[in-house]
Amino acid sequence: MSHIIFSAFSDEYATSFDEQLTGMNALDIEHIELRFVDGRSVADLSPEEGKELKKRLDGKGITVSAIGSPLGKIRLNGDLRGHMETAERIFELANVMETKLIRMFSFYAPKGEDIHSLRDEAFGAVADMLALAKKYGVTLCHENEARIYGNTDAYCRELLDAFGGELKCVFDMGNFVLEGVEPYPAYELLKKDIAYFHIKDALFAGAIVPPGKGDARIKEILQAHTQYAKDDFFVSLEPHLQLFSGLNQLTGRGFDNPYKYESLTVAFEDATKKLRELIG
Repeated sequence: MSHIIFSAFSDEYATSFDEQLTGMNALDIEHIELRFVDGRSVADLSPEEGKELKKRLDGKGITVSAIGSPLGKIRLNGDLRGHMETAERIFELANVMETKLIRMFSFYAPKGEDIHSLRDEAFGAVADMLALAKKYGVTLCHENEARIYGNTDAYCRELLDAFGGELKCVFDMGNFVLEGVEPYPAYELLKKDIAYFHIKDALFAGAIVPPGKGDARIKEILQAHTQYAKDDFFVSLEPHLQLFSGLNQLTGRGFDNPYKYESLTVAFEDATKKLRELIG
C-alpha cells in the first residue's frame, strides 16, 4: 500500500511568495507545486532567481514536488522554437529545485482548427519536448485540460501510448468533470501512467467546488490509487475556488459557483481542510 503526500499550488493562497511560504508553514504543507512567484510565471525566472528561491524554500522547510509549467499551452502555429527555449529554462529550474516532475500540456490548434485533426503536429511538438527533457533528467507529466489534444481520457491514453511510457500523466479529476468525462473510469484507463494528481472538484453542471463537494470522486480515486501504486505519490491541491481569470477564457464557459469566499486565502484554507478530511 502506498501513501499520499500532500502538496499544493501555493499561489492560490496568496500572490506574494513570502506570504505563500508563511501560509504553507501555518497549514503544515511541506511541499508545493511551483507555478507563480510574486505574480510571475516560473517560465520567466532566471537561473539566479531560481537559486535564490531555493534558499528561501529551504529556509522555510518546503520542497518543490513539481514544476507547474505552462509548457504545451500555446497554439501549434505559435513560436515553437521560442517555446523550446522556455522549456530549457524550466528544466534547468527543476534541477535547481531538485524535482524531476514537470507539468505540461498537449498544445492548442491554430484558430479555427480542431486540435484532434492535428495529431502528427501535436505529437511531434511533444516528442521534441520529451527529447529535451531527457537531457536534463526530468519527467514530463501531461495534464488533461480543455481544448488541448489530451482533453479527454481517450485522447490522454492515445498520447501516453504513443510515447511508450516516457510521458507520464498528471491526473486532474476536476478537469475531466468539466469536460463531461466520468472521472473514475478515466482513472482506470490512465492509472498505470499517473505520476501524481491535481486536486480540484467540480460539478458536471459546470461549477468548481471544494474537494469532496462535487462529482470528481476524489476520495474513491485516491483510495484506489493507494492500493494500486507501488510508490508514494503527490497530490497537488489546486482548488480554483476563486477562479483565475484565464479559466473562463480557457473553457469558454462561465461558472455559477455555489461556494463563495472572501479571499484567496480563505478559499485555500477551506479547500485544505476539506481535502484532509477526505484523505484522512
